[in-house]
Amino acid sequence: MNSNQWMSLLGLANRARKIISGEELSVKEIRSGKAKLILLSADASANTTKKITDKCKSYNVPYKVVPDRNQLGQAIGKEARVVVALLDEGFAKKLLTLLD
Repeated sequence: MNSNQWMSLLGLANRARKIISGEELSVKEIRSGKAKLILLSADASANTTKKITDKCKSYNVPYKVVPDRNQLGQAIGKEARVVVALLDEGFAKKLLTLLD
């Protein structure tokens, strides 16, 4: 996985206002059906990981685990982030290919 590529694409999605960050807001987007892809940091707490993965499975939203919260936050130009939801199908598909 080339970290620069997925981080650059996530930054672009952020500038296009196609992402939501934060656990509660991401869960809300999953429930509403707007979330196309969830990015979860590998260092998220067990409780957060279970909550997000269970929601993703029940609503059929794909999710990927990224190395750490600092990298996820840095990609969108903010402090450390544990969960990011992508709201655009095109960005989600491209990120899935980059993260596989």
